Amino acid sequence: MSLKFAYWVPNVSGGLVISKIPQKTGWSYEDNARYAQQAEEAGFDFALLQTRFIASYGADNQLEAVALASALATVTSKLKLIAAVLPGLWHPGTIAKAISTIDQISRGRAAVNIVSGWFKGEFHGFGEPWLDHNERYRRSEEFIRVLRQLWTEEETNFRGDFYRINGAPHKPKPSVLPPVFQGGNSAAAREMAARVSDWYFMNGNTIDGFSAQIEEVSRLAAAENRKLNFGVNAFVIVRDTEEEARQVLRDIIDYADPEAVEGFRSQVQFAGKASPEREGMWANSNFDDLVQYNDGFKTGLIGTAEQVADRIIELKKIGVDLILTGFLHYDEDIKAFGEKVIPLVREKEAALLSTSAT
Repeated sequence: MSLKFAYWVPNVSGGLVISKIPQKTGWSYEDNARYAQQAEEAGFDFALLQTRFIASYGADNQLEAVALASALATVTSKLKLIAAVLPGLWHPGTIAKAISTIDQISRGRAAVNIVSGWFKGEFHGFGEPWLDHNERYRRSEEFIRVLRQLWTEEETNFRGDFYRINGAPHKPKPSVLPPVFQGGNSAAAREMAARVSDWYFMNGNTIDGFSAQIEEVSRLAAAENRKLNFGVNAFVIVRDTEEEARQVLRDIIDYADPEAVEGFRSQVQFAGKASPEREGMWANSNFDDLVQYNDGFKTGLIGTAEQVADRIIELKKIGVDLILTGFLHYDEDIKAFGEKVIPLVREKEAALLSTSAT
């Protein structure tokens, strides 16, 4: 399978870094409609819309992911739209209907990312119970099972610890079964992915770190007679020289908002310590890593177009199927990535295939 490319939709203000550096990145519907069309033209396959209801790490304004995905479906024709949803703040029957509606609008381009939740403030703010770590993943698993039944069965009956569905019909069915994405680094997250998800997203990491995760989750999925696809998060900085790209990274970190970064650190450490392993997705992240809130700097897509393409091919070799990208200047960088990096990756993929065939 050829590598797939996705981008983080900036549907929250502040861009993709917790930094006060000037950014040419907007969060409005008009901005995001433009970015979606540029990404589609540039060769991207997916767009991931973030879920956020209350400001955190400087993201003061938020557009809701499912509603925005529906709008973006009307101004695109090929891009697959992954709407992130948060069980506990949504009911699976509501989301099943919303995603089926986006499927109808987009003619089969709807997908969903299930976020089990790390930000207690959202649940507390809306008066919803905050579950223990593993309970959140058990709820997410039930959420996915209900979605799939509603999308595929004439009537859904479900008896779980979190959801009860009593002979519920669901029409229209999606024309294409929406793929289910998820992330999470705990044992509960990996085991859940192995049982019910189609795609497993990983925070930024080293090649060895990604390899270990892919091997473990693949083994868990094989035990369930299933196979997953893998996506990695990466913050991309492509410039004419490596030094220029590295300087941009230094500037981002130099202009970091310490209060917001430390606030983010405290929230994710609190969430991670609630897991049985006593650590979470950000357990090994330092201050610089946390400036990009999904450890995107760690993945190493920083340098010239050639260097970034070579790194992407290294990721493909260890079993990565999708590169989830974020940028500093969306008004410039999405188009540049499509023009300079994606064609190089396709050339290198073809060369890799040719070599393996001989």
